[in-house]
Amino acid sequence: MAPKELGNTGVMLSEIAQGTWQYRGGVEPLRVGIALGANFIDTAESYGTEEVVGQAIKGIRDKVFLASKVSPRHFRRADVIQAAEGSLKRLNTDHIDLYQLHWPNYSVPIGETMSAMEELVATGKVRFIGVSNFSAAEIEQAEATLSKNRIVSNQVRYSLLDRTIERGLLQYCEANQITVLAFSPLASGLQYMRQLDRGDTLGRVSAGTGRTRAQVALNWCICHKPVVAIFKADKAEHVRENCGALGWRLEPGEMAALDRMPSRRRGPVELVARRLARRTLQRFGRNI
Repeated sequence: MAPKELGNTGVMLSEIAQGTWQYRGGVEPLRVGIALGANFIDTAESYGTEEVVGQAIKGIRDKVFLASKVSPRHFRRADVIQAAEGSLKRLNTDHIDLYQLHWPNYSVPIGETMSAMEELVATGKVRFIGVSNFSAAEIEQAEATLSKNRIVSNQVRYSLLDRTIERGLLQYCEANQITVLAFSPLASGLQYMRQLDRGDTLGRVSAGTGRTRAQVALNWCICHKPVVAIFKADKAEHVRENCGALGWRLEPGEMAALDRMPSRRRGPVELVARRLARRTLQRFGRNI
């Protein structure tokens, strides 16, 4: 299948990306993924994996779309710039393709943070601005402070088992040409999926397509127009399996069957409660 456009930038991305949260696989699995077409790698200053990503892309930087994130505790203007400089050094590169705000920080004016992000774009250290774990309202608030750039992506949890973003955020992102970067697309692991999928729908679709459960679960994600799926795999064989989600599409009937699987959609009350808890913690100096 053709790659997907990042927002409305004209830049085309692999439909699946390699994530590095809690990644312990070293250079080889990342290199294998790049060779197989998963040449979009996502990391963050808080992951502790920027150095290994830098090693993996050494000598092939021009073949890789590189994303990282700044932590909420660094959302003050000077801190954003300093955090980006630190990430660039650890990644051993002169620019980050996509720099993302890792979570909202309610204790720092969003305009101050976005001004620093625009400065990074203006100086060529960052190409595009993204966010992570933002609601539609939070995206609108952040984008309203931008003068020359747009928010091109929102990285959020999305899988067959957690479909909360289908309550409006997915539709908002598609309507506004914001790419959804789906983290944890295999939920908490296939074993957990099998426990909840008592009718073994995933297994039946897997058998019918001749694909593995992981490949089907990833393909279900990327069948949604604005979605790029970010998987994490510490072993080269798992990377090869996951890259097998590329180049084909589930049939409508298969999608419909998977859509009927048991899943979670957090309601507005829970989502508001989570944000209020984060806001309270940040107010007392815990910029998580």
